[in-house]
Amino acid sequence: MDVLFSLGQGILVALEPLNLGLAILGVVVGLFVGAMPGLGSVNGVAILLPFTFVIQQMTGSATSPMIFLAAIYYGAMYGGAISSITLGIPGASTAVATTFDGRPMALQGRADRALVTAAVASFVGGTIANILFTAFAPPLAFVALKFGDPEIFALMLLAFATFVGLGGDDIPKTIFSICFGLVLATVGFDIISGEPRLLFFEVQGENLIPGLNAVNWFSRGIQFLVLAIGVYGIGEMIWTINSSRDGVKMSEVNVSFSRIMASIRNFPEAWKGTTIGSLLGFFVGILPAAGATPGSLMSYGVAKMTSRNPQEYGKGAVDGVAAPEAANNSASTGAMLPMMTLGIPGSPTTAVLLAGMVIWGLQPGPALFAEQPDFVWPLIGSFYISNVVALLVNLAFIPLFLWMLRMPFTILAPLIFVLSLVGVYAAYQNIYDVWLMVIIGFAAFFLRMLDYPLAPAVLAIVLGPIAEPKLRQSLLFSDGSFDIFFTRPIAAPITIIALILLFLPLLKLIRDKLRGS
Repeated sequence: MDVLFSLGQGILVALEPLNLGLAILGVVVGLFVGAMPGLGSVNGVAILLPFTFVIQQMTGSATSPMIFLAAIYYGAMYGGAISSITLGIPGASTAVATTFDGRPMALQGRADRALVTAAVASFVGGTIANILFTAFAPPLAFVALKFGDPEIFALMLLAFATFVGLGGDDIPKTIFSICFGLVLATVGFDIISGEPRLLFFEVQGENLIPGLNAVNWFSRGIQFLVLAIGVYGIGEMIWTINSSRDGVKMSEVNVSFSRIMASIRNFPEAWKGTTIGSLLGFFVGILPAAGATPGSLMSYGVAKMTSRNPQEYGKGAVDGVAAPEAANNSASTGAMLPMMTLGIPGSPTTAVLLAGMVIWGLQPGPALFAEQPDFVWPLIGSFYISNVVALLVNLAFIPLFLWMLRMPFTILAPLIFVLSLVGVYAAYQNIYDVWLMVIIGFAAFFLRMLDYPLAPAVLAIVLGPIAEPKLRQSLLFSDGSFDIFFTRPIAAPITIIALILLFLPLLKLIRDKLRGS
């Protein structure tokens, strides 16, 4: 009862005119920041962090500026789906999985259904995460502390196991795509020895291509947004142009109040993906160094593996939109939990939020709930308010989002190209990354012509930088023995389940080959 009373008091503070106005403004700003390729919640929160000092001086409290930043975070999680569905360009890494089915739905004339599903699934995921956050913050933070390097690697292995099902029935090509993505993820410097590796075109200090400084180009590694926007922005644009011999004809998009209401009424059809995304996303989100991107990718994979019609995924499955969107919103709330209870950021965005809290004189950690209840509960209350505001704002702007799809492709294609270039340059401010994105886009087009699945490669390059250091640190801790993944009480069951899921498709393939012979 004390928790409910404190939450009620916090919601009342969050509903004060200034705080409510900041929440609405933050959600709207975050919505467009999340929809802009290359920006995302990290850049949005970081760019607007200095503005919060003005708010703090006006209010004399750290609560109002934190509510504003948290609202931007929420809005950006919603906004990432917009460009993924309408343009096929992931607004941020958290929205990559939404592209797999959201974009096909848009091309089928069901963009309104995809956008409504994304908005409502995000709302449900955020609400479930808020309830779990409110009720179980201390014990969940304790569970998160139990996840060391072996446990997190086992979780990443489980994610890779779900990827095998993402490439269709051609398992060898899917595994090749995963391995190719993992190779790209290792480009740069070795995390332990510091030695350069896979610096292409570089032999004994001399560049093979005159005028191309390969060391400067590849020493930072291949950035994820460079790959994602190259594959789903440039590559998809070229594929669309090539696949239509009579000129590209975009799907007819009709939007009306009755269609939007019908999409809302039909949302229960996506209950399974939403439930998986909400629970799995929150759990992955509370793990330090995980965040919303792995949560959304894993939720998509699990939703497909447990579906009765997995062949529909990648072709416009509603659950394929609901699962990642519920997951990234749920994970964004989950990532706040270790930040507030342990002082450990659960994602890059919460690292910026943590810096803001420290600057404002707050000390995140176990004592925060006891020593700063006037800050904690209004902030938690603002999570609920921002979630409702984000849903209403997103639904209200759906006609505007669909307007983009009614543009002729002769206008839309250059727009996608320019947004891709600007998005990558804005994110990394390096012209080499822009050229690399264009090259990756053409490579993705040719791989797609050869019928290689691209999603597993993109997902592998996301989790590769997380999985590799966890694997190597675990092996260093165990003197090179893999037993550490089978003897620890949490890592062992996760590893076993991952191996079972990994080998089941291979066993099925062998069985079918034997029956065929």
